[in-house]
Amino acid sequence: SLVGAYEEDRADPKYELLNSIANFFEIPIGDFINEDINDKYQQKPKPETNNVRILSVSVDNQERQNIELVPMKASAGYLNGYSDPEFISQLPKFHLPMLKQGTYRAFEITGDSMLPVYPGSIIVAEYLENWAEIKSGETYVVISKDDGVVYKRIGNKFKPNKKLKLVSDNPVYEPYDINPEDVLEIWKSKAYISMHFPEPTPDPTMESLTNMMTQMQKSIAKLQQSNN
Repeated sequence: SLVGAYEEDRADPKYELLNSIANFFEIPIGDFINEDINDKYQQKPKPETNNVRILSVSVDNQERQNIELVPMKASAGYLNGYSDPEFISQLPKFHLPMLKQGTYRAFEITGDSMLPVYPGSIIVAEYLENWAEIKSGETYVVISKDDGVVYKRIGNKFKPNKKLKLVSDNPVYEPYDINPEDVLEIWKSKAYISMHFPEPTPDPTMESLTNMMTQMQKSIAKLQQSNN
């Protein structure tokens, strides 16, 4: 085999292959070719990203997991009772047939930082056990020691010893960072329930019509240039 030929000095690997291997292991190519890397580059321990812990849930008389609702007035108590089976059992419960099997919880949100999702809306979210699965730009319910229950977009992937960036959809609110060690739970949003229906699309303004005409003129000009 080609690997055997390398081991027996019957063939030399190409520079491109050596460079790819060095990049994969994050070793400078000069060190990889010329240095004894056994002692200099030890394998780094894999960071703990699973954040595994026992999660308190409740089930109905058919042994199906309930979706527990954390209303606004219970948000403060949730910080102390999120892992307490008795506290969880006392929360309101419901089921949504369209959700696949999993562990879900619903949170009533406050404030206008995530408009057009209005305050009082209920975010139905699935428990995220492995924080390495966080996807940048998607929405989550984050439970933290300092901020309590918040519904935000997470602006970066999870990395140990690196802060999580929480971003509001309402541009009035600035993004902010939180330390991973302050986070108690993360739930991936799957649906929301709201008593507020979307507003109708506003009539076009003179400014928007002007911008539309400008874009159309640019597109026509490009077509004419390509045909000449």
